Amino acid sequence: METLKKYTETELVMLLKQRDQSAYGYLYDNYSGALLSVIHNIVSDMELANDVLQEVFIKIWRQIETYSDTKGRLFTWMLNISRNASIDTVRSKGFQNSQQNQELSEHVYENSGSIQMATDQIGLRKVVHQLRDEYRVLVELTYFQGYTQDEISKMLDIPLGTVKTRLRNALIQLRTVIKE
Repeated sequence: METLKKYTETELVMLLKQRDQSAYGYLYDNYSGALLSVIHNIVSDMELANDVLQEVFIKIWRQIETYSDTKGRLFTWMLNISRNASIDTVRSKGFQNSQQNQELSEHVYENSGSIQMATDQIGLRKVVHQLRDEYRVLVELTYFQGYTQDEISKMLDIPLGTVKTRLRNALIQLRTVIKE
């Protein structure tokens, strides 16, 4: 039976900076689950989340020299890389296009006979697209995708107060546009 090697954070960082393959394997085995969870919270498609995870570990391997324990723990550093890579993926044009070009699900056929419509959303998306980008993104995340203000704050890495202020300003601007 093989005993599993354990590293302290300092040892692990030192070995990673020396490009030790076994330390990199240890890093992946012990941290990939937690990082995938963070990524999957932002990137809902599990296959794409796994792709982002692979990119994150490549980035960690290439940028381990930039890590400094004086700025924070290794896990926090990796977590920030994961979160930023996830947000970049969600914001990318390729991801946006893939979300718009998805196949119809079986639920579409089940609901096709339904006469209920979300009348409050008819034409609202067109009006929302007239907003400034910083407002439009927040309105779409909040009202069309159902994220909370706190989740948006963490996802976009902006203070919660800024999210609230921008949403308030967006609603004021929407009200003005709708009245015209």
